[in-house]
Amino acid sequence: MPADHAAEETRKYGRSAAQLTIALGVAGVLTYLFFALASRGLDKDQYGEIVVLWSAVFLLSATLFRPIEQLLARTLAERDHAGAETGDALWAAAKIQGGLCAAALIVLLALQGTLQGNMFSDDPGLYWALVVAIAGFACAYYARGFLAGRGQFFLYAVLLQIEVLLRLFLALLVAVGIASGTSLIAIGIALAPFAGLAVIPFAIRRGRPNAAEIDPENSPLGGELTLGSGGAFAGAVLLMMLSEQVLVSSGALFVRASEGAAAAGFIFNMLMVARAPLLLFQAIAASLLPHLTRLRARGDEDSQDAFRNSLTSTMLLIAAFATATTIGVILIGPQVMQLAFGDKFTYDRLGLAIVSVGMGFYLVAASLNQACLAQGQARRAAIPWVICAAAFVAFNLLYDGNPFRAVEFGFTGAAILLSGMLWWVYSHPHPNVEDAIEPGSGREIQARLDALDEIT
Repeated sequence: MPADHAAEETRKYGRSAAQLTIALGVAGVLTYLFFALASRGLDKDQYGEIVVLWSAVFLLSATLFRPIEQLLARTLAERDHAGAETGDALWAAAKIQGGLCAAALIVLLALQGTLQGNMFSDDPGLYWALVVAIAGFACAYYARGFLAGRGQFFLYAVLLQIEVLLRLFLALLVAVGIASGTSLIAIGIALAPFAGLAVIPFAIRRGRPNAAEIDPENSPLGGELTLGSGGAFAGAVLLMMLSEQVLVSSGALFVRASEGAAAAGFIFNMLMVARAPLLLFQAIAASLLPHLTRLRARGDEDSQDAFRNSLTSTMLLIAAFATATTIGVILIGPQVMQLAFGDKFTYDRLGLAIVSVGMGFYLVAASLNQACLAQGQARRAAIPWVICAAAFVAFNLLYDGNPFRAVEFGFTGAAILLSGMLWWVYSHPHPNVEDAIEPGSGREIQARLDALDEIT
């Protein structure tokens, strides 16, 4: 590829990535607004049921379907770069995703009575919303992998905005009194992933990059695609992603099991103190990894200094933000929470402060994780995530006291432990060549998608 053309491709990639980062920031704000409207438009028990539905949908879909999104994105990017055929990869990924979806739906249908009775208070509408949403996200994550692998980040961003806006619009109808109850909001959660697929015809019409350079007879990356073909790096990224879901999404499910739907809605709102900044930070993280990767790839001393300075500056900014947030929630936190989510719940300052401290450490851990990935330490960085997620689950199961405090202390304790362990991994690097991330590579795209997990 000529140097001028390569430079232009790099600039196009950078512009697209910037568009995605901005779109993700907007999606984070709109998701926060979605929950604010739902909390105001529903009573405590109804809102709790929506929280349980949301948590179950995103915990299951991230666990089952994001691996294919990342694997497909990475494979398409690498094959397009090498001028290799991609049809077999698309078909193989579709078969794997379809098989996972079918298996999930069979299990959900077999457990209908248990799930509908224990999770959704015998509301069949919420149960079927879960089933439809799982099928929808199987398609949506496949589409996202296709768009990311082809470098069509603008359409990826549009897909996300369509999903978020549909959910928000239906929640708004309930909040202003045009509709009532959980049904319309549940329909939004169920149908949003299907609505986002409207961008796919435009993606197909654009075709693949560098299509003229494809040489099917000389395809260096034409091996069969399987779920394990991403290797240890893919497994490490998957473990990080699943552990994050446990830390930020499972708390409401623990409380639902012991205290009921309304309590699940309350603890979900408490954790929004952490989730809202996390949604915005992950948009930044989507750009932090490529920046650090490029600095490390240069290899000179100035670039290494810039690497450390970028990470240090990010963590100092997080520390200042977390400190200000903690002071703010101590002073006016309960009033702000009721202003945002309505006066159905009474929020205590101590709980909000605990979560705010945890938020700061969690964002520091997320920054350190990006640095570890850029260093080529994906497998070493995955170990702290798994340990902390397991510790969070164990603490919530064994804690004999206030279940809200169990989630709050569990999250903050796990965040402190995670940041400390990842700092040790970062400051004592032992890079593995198999975990190395080349700037602009499919592996970088895969890691970027992991950074977007909580938003999408």
